[in-house]
Amino acid sequence: MPKYLLGSVNKSVVPDLEYQHKFTMMPPNASLLINPLQFTDEGNYIVKVNIQGNGTLSASQKIQVTVDDPVTKPTVQIQPSSGAVEYVGNVTLTCLVEKGTRMAYQWLKNGRPVRSSSTNSLSPQNNILHIAPVTKEDIGNYSCLVTNPVSEIASDSIMPTIYYGPYGLRVNSDKGLKVGEVFTVDIGEAILFDCSADSYPPNTYSWIQRTDNTTYVIKHGPRLEVASEKVAQKTTDYVCCAYNNVTGRQDETRFTVIITSVGLEKLAQKGKSLSPLASITGISLFLIISMCLLLLWKKYQPYKVIKQKLEGRPETEYRKARTFSGFLHFVHSQGRHNAGSSIPGRRKGGLTGLLLLSPQQAPHCHHH
Repeated sequence: MPKYLLGSVNKSVVPDLEYQHKFTMMPPNASLLINPLQFTDEGNYIVKVNIQGNGTLSASQKIQVTVDDPVTKPTVQIQPSSGAVEYVGNVTLTCLVEKGTRMAYQWLKNGRPVRSSSTNSLSPQNNILHIAPVTKEDIGNYSCLVTNPVSEIASDSIMPTIYYGPYGLRVNSDKGLKVGEVFTVDIGEAILFDCSADSYPPNTYSWIQRTDNTTYVIKHGPRLEVASEKVAQKTTDYVCCAYNNVTGRQDETRFTVIITSVGLEKLAQKGKSLSPLASITGISLFLIISMCLLLLWKKYQPYKVIKQKLEGRPETEYRKARTFSGFLHFVHSQGRHNAGSSIPGRRKGGLTGLLLLSPQQAPHCHHH
């Protein structure tokens, strides 16, 4: 049976004494104010309007009032907390909310709704998400969105721990030419190989060398340095092995290293390309040195010096030189005929210190 709360007649409010402090109406507005609102106030309310005239007209309307408590921020729990192995383990995510009424749950992965699938299942209230079995694709940021008629709030993101791999094992190098599974390296070079694969937790790596149908481990770790030997060509097979000690899976990749003399050929080609420049430089230096020697020879050549000095002497000196030369010739001839006579410049036993020179041959000769 409905309870009478309050009414209004000619703008006068007539409340029920039991509820006069809880319900308020302000004519001519027929709105009802409930203060303070409590969960017990939830229910159906009926408003009835009567209009008097020639007759009485009345109308009524039922209104349903619900009372909700805003939700608090949810949290997400993951089981098992230590993580699960791909294709083997399962993961359960539970959304927990301390307060709230008429709550609705929705799971988000990387901001997008999570739907039921062959591996994903939801509880009837959608507050629990079960993934079985887990795969690498299930890795992501999960959050729980909780809503009710008066509030909406999401949890912090959480990422489940999923162990997987190794996947996509490959070998790369900082040098050399790679064609398929073959690396070509110049002789004398040191090449660094890097082995990597997608895996969690990170893999442990080992390098294996194959020689004469035998294999042996040469190094542990993701990197291997190979120093090419001083030979024209050598072919060596290697294997990189990646192992995940949690998933128990491993993968390996094989490759071949061919050490060639390409580097020496390139060096020879480089020397050939520089030989024209070296030739031009050598010829230029030879010409410069030759010119310098020629100039020096011309400058200090005796015959040229004598000729230049004679040509530069006055005519009178040139005549004196000829006369003096003739005098010497005369003395010499007289000496042969008059061996006992006294002639200047002659001593017993013959003439001493007399020399016959042509004018061109005696530029430095002086008489006293």
